[in-house]
Amino acid sequence: MNGILPLWKPKGMTSHDCVMKVRQLFRIKKVGHTGTLDPEAEGVLPICIGQATKIAPFLTDTKKTYIAEVKLGIATETEDSHGKVIKTRQVTTPPSQQAVENVLQLFRGQITQVPPMYSAIKVHGKKLYEYARNNEQVERPKRQVVIYQLQLADHDHHDRFWFKVVCSKGTYIRTLCVDIGNRLGYPAHMSALYRTETGAIHKEDTVNFTDIEQAVKRNRQDQLLLSISSCLTHMERTYVDEHTRKRVLHGQKLAKHDNLPDTEPFLVMFENRVLAVYETHPENNTVIKPVRVFSDE
Repeated sequence: MNGILPLWKPKGMTSHDCVMKVRQLFRIKKVGHTGTLDPEAEGVLPICIGQATKIAPFLTDTKKTYIAEVKLGIATETEDSHGKVIKTRQVTTPPSQQAVENVLQLFRGQITQVPPMYSAIKVHGKKLYEYARNNEQVERPKRQVVIYQLQLADHDHHDRFWFKVVCSKGTYIRTLCVDIGNRLGYPAHMSALYRTETGAIHKEDTVNFTDIEQAVKRNRQDQLLLSISSCLTHMERTYVDEHTRKRVLHGQKLAKHDNLPDTEPFLVMFENRVLAVYETHPENNTVIKPVRVFSDE
């Protein structure tokens, strides 16, 4: 089996838990996910199967869409609802819808984030959450992320509201919630999170573990998989003939020509099948070399 399983990750499971369960159900070792989703969050988690594990980095590097809830008045050490409370302030004067809209506008475009201490970012070879658990202080590296869309989704409660965000990889939604709350004058945390899109994979495309278990019983699990090509629509592609197909499958370098895509890396296709991912050779800009090659199965 080769393809992407569009899993709807349930609450309470880590992304690694999901990989292990799929590995067990499908009885296959080559399984991997494409970007961690917090254990208490639910949503789209593409699981790569077989040859598709080679494209995991390219699926990770895609836009993500989330629906998140901000809870005002309480800050936690993990920036979500499961951490120890570190600061409170009663919400006596809830911000108006217009006030929230005005603040959201400040976070559109390229922004700077400081990752939460309870995250897997490595500093000096050690993960931030390891420092946090040992009560050690360390300077967290700032990072630039892009917020493509950010809009208010619901404002019915006086101390909480929902927003929808489309963002680049590496964006911490927990931190976004905290920063928005601070701009509104309150400590805050992320009280709920749903990931509704990852690249070309939408909520409507997903299956849950019940669906998977039923498919396995009928020996139809391969019907749940999306093709590699359909999940890499954000990447440009070039098509080759039969002769070049054989060269690509052998991992050979190819001469550059004018009809190649402008954006790299790009897909090399034969008919409707992805053969490989190529890019310009770093030491010779007249040729392109393979980054990933998929076996001819």
